[in-house]
Amino acid sequence: MEKFDVTVIGSGPGGYVAAIRCAQLGMKTAIIERYPSLGGTCLNVGCIPSKALLDSSEHYFNAAHNFTTHGIEVKGLKVNLEQMIARKRDVVKITCDGINFLMKKNKITVFNGHGSFVNKNTVEITKADGSKEQIESAKTIIATGSKPSSLPGIEIDKKRVITSTEALELQEIPKHLVVIGGGVIGLELGSVYARLGAKVSVVEFMDGIIGTMDKGLGKELQRVLKKELGFEFYLKHKVTGVSAKKNEVTVTAENSKGEKVELKSDYCLVAVGRKPYTDNLGLDKAGVKTDNRGKVETDDHLQTNVPGIYAIGDVVKGAMLAHKAEEEGVFVAELMAGQKPHINYNLVPGVVYTWPEVASVGLTEEQLKEQNKKYKTGSFSFKASGRARASMDTDGFIKVLADTDTDEVLGVHMIGPRAADMIAEAVIAMEYRASAEDIARTCHAHPSFTESFKEACLDATGKRSIHM
Repeated sequence: MEKFDVTVIGSGPGGYVAAIRCAQLGMKTAIIERYPSLGGTCLNVGCIPSKALLDSSEHYFNAAHNFTTHGIEVKGLKVNLEQMIARKRDVVKITCDGINFLMKKNKITVFNGHGSFVNKNTVEITKADGSKEQIESAKTIIATGSKPSSLPGIEIDKKRVITSTEALELQEIPKHLVVIGGGVIGLELGSVYARLGAKVSVVEFMDGIIGTMDKGLGKELQRVLKKELGFEFYLKHKVTGVSAKKNEVTVTAENSKGEKVELKSDYCLVAVGRKPYTDNLGLDKAGVKTDNRGKVETDDHLQTNVPGIYAIGDVVKGAMLAHKAEEEGVFVAELMAGQKPHINYNLVPGVVYTWPEVASVGLTEEQLKEQNKKYKTGSFSFKASGRARASMDTDGFIKVLADTDTDEVLGVHMIGPRAADMIAEAVIAMEYRASAEDIARTCHAHPSFTESFKEACLDATGKRSIHM
């Protein structure tokens, strides 16, 4: 039986990053992946392929609706969905091949098969052909990620009633796509097909979309998606049934008054979140405890109740985000090596890759009110940004929340062009506990989108915004 210092079960962003950092720190490392390619959900059927389709559909939408304003005339424009999907597959393959290269570069032993515990220090790998192999490991990191959730009574047939995985491989553009769930996944994939010509209807139980973010962002995104892409929203609606017959799907729901609504479409995307993948891992054989939702219970050092067994990413508490999993992977590896790493979970940014993009870090206004914390706000609209006018991206705004007494930035919430990239400036500033004044007095290039962040900070420091 081959012996390792550490074995990582799962090769998503959390798992492969953990494995690389362990190897860098001198540990003999193994990684186990049940699917043929490394990279987990994110690289294969999540973050990377969805962004590839979002970019392709955005190019098409701009060519169809915005190019003429720029003085670019295009004739005979049409969607080649087959090529769009093929390009997406290429992006995924190149990215996953890159992970294979990194495993070889760092001398990490890769096992393909389903990993499960035999006991605390023994992991069994069941391969595709049914054969089994066991390895011994001093320490183990559970990084098995998550899978799409559903609702009671909904049968996902993967043909007409689909999850995000199937939505990335459709062979036709839906005429009408009903999305159950107004969160990140549903809105991103809904945007892809709305840009390509589909009618999109979103059914959401809550009173707003992207409910984990500042409410102002959800309201603005809803307005833009309705205006630009024709989205229909059924908020405060409870789905009561989904039935599929041949090429038609019927979704029934009730609004807050108990009135029934029936939506007929050719596809229904169930995007009601994700659940941790902890099935059939033999956690009971190792003595590892999970909560009632299947998440692995850990302490503040991400160690389970069994010494030497750790868990990271979507299988533990907190946001199900690839970059959060990566930070946890590095954290655990360095902890094992005797270092003293840290993660500030308040500064893990959240992003929605619609257009405009949405990004957020720190506390929301709603959370500050719940905590009875004194705060002040500053905001800046992209309508007043010269760079945004030049690129025709004037929807959205940036909002900064700062402590009333100390001026320390407590939260930054933005919806607008390249918000996914701009949020990093806020994260760095908040990591160093910057004040709104610190950012306001930092020179930003002109013209740039990031000037809007500076202007919002100027507004927070005493309504000193120059351009609004």
